[in-house]
Amino acid sequence: MGVDAVLYRQVRAGPPRGRPSYVATETVADPDDVLLDLLKRVRGGGRTPLLDRVDPLGELVVGVESAPQLLDELRCLMEVARVPAEAERIRRLALLVRRCLNGRNVEIRFEGD
Repeated sequence: MGVDAVLYRQVRAGPPRGRPSYVATETVADPDDVLLDLLKRVRGGGRTPLLDRVDPLGELVVGVESAPQLLDELRCLMEVARVPAEAERIRRLALLVRRCLNGRNVEIRFEGD
């Protein structure tokens, strides 16, 4: 049960009281649970309040306004990375977050299985 990070881009504004439509544009998949294991190592330490909300069975939406905080919290993940595969997954996730920062009408969703 990994947690995929997916960058979504808004393709159509929603109706006046509805939600806009989004399309997935890029994914950092977690089929081998690397990200999930990293999240477990930092959870509850007080340094990653945003990442602590990632649910391996649900979804967490992170908007562009929270992307700087997410980048800071990824540094905490890097501190607990033990093998090159973990560090690489964090680097790929950081690139996704930077694309979110540079985009318009985008968001990142952490999607559990």
